[in-house]
Amino acid sequence: MVTVVGVRFKKAGKIYYFDPTDIEIEENDFVIVETARGIEFGQVVVGPKQVPEEDIVSPLKPVIRVATEEDEKQHAENKAKEKETLEICMEKIQNHNLDMNLVDVEYTFDNNKVIFYFTADGRVDFRELVKDLASVFKTRIELRQIGVRDEAKMLGGIGPCGRSLCCATWLGDFEPVSIKMAKDQDLSLNPAKISGICGRLFCCLKYEHDIYAQVLQKMPGVGSVVLTPDGEGVVIGTNVLLGLVKVKINNLEDSDDQVQTYPLGDVTKIREIETENIIKPLEDTEFGLEGLEET
Repeated sequence: MVTVVGVRFKKAGKIYYFDPTDIEIEENDFVIVETARGIEFGQVVVGPKQVPEEDIVSPLKPVIRVATEEDEKQHAENKAKEKETLEICMEKIQNHNLDMNLVDVEYTFDNNKVIFYFTADGRVDFRELVKDLASVFKTRIELRQIGVRDEAKMLGGIGPCGRSLCCATWLGDFEPVSIKMAKDQDLSLNPAKISGICGRLFCCLKYEHDIYAQVLQKMPGVGSVVLTPDGEGVVIGTNVLLGLVKVKINNLEDSDDQVQTYPLGDVTKIREIETENIIKPLEDTEFGLEGLEET
């Protein structure tokens, strides 16, 4: 086991482990650490704890010191410079007529490097831009192309749910999200309804997917032949949220009673049949969930 502290450099940023050495460090302390980019200013969000050696990336970088008032002043000055630097870089991009969208700028704590984050549809030849920026700022320049999800994380905003974006407020890492998750949750496959402001699928599709997957394993699929309290029938729809199964009963001649809805526990799967024989898919409105896709 190794003693580490977890440090974050940006709000909702990824947490990195560092060696606290013999320094007394508590959660929420600001610290100066050594990183691959150089000396950085960060905040301890995970206090000293023991973790298995296989959970860390070697070699473990050390915490240099708990931040002093001078360190905090230096960090504030760097942040103040970033707005002016951003404006200068945007002007330079226009002068060089480059097809790129500048998103953010960041100074390393020791002012040894300035990092510019941008988005672009393809590759951008920014060699002349780098030379121009280096002549202005007299330091190392790095231009880093990022994706649209990272752009949304940096800029922030309000999601369709009316809350601040998860990625900008608390989501440290992006997890893979697939259209299958939307299908499993019986959501509309209209891209406008399941995409965030970044244009990619909602990150929140991942949050409840494991529960849906567990319930779907127990649910008979559409087209299955099942045994119900009213006899044998064919599943024509399911509702995972409510745990309901809609079945067309074979031995009921009255068309009004032929289709019945049962709790999952009252239905026993017998076998699968071809889905092309099913009358129709289940609509959310039939379970009183008209607004489900908009929530």
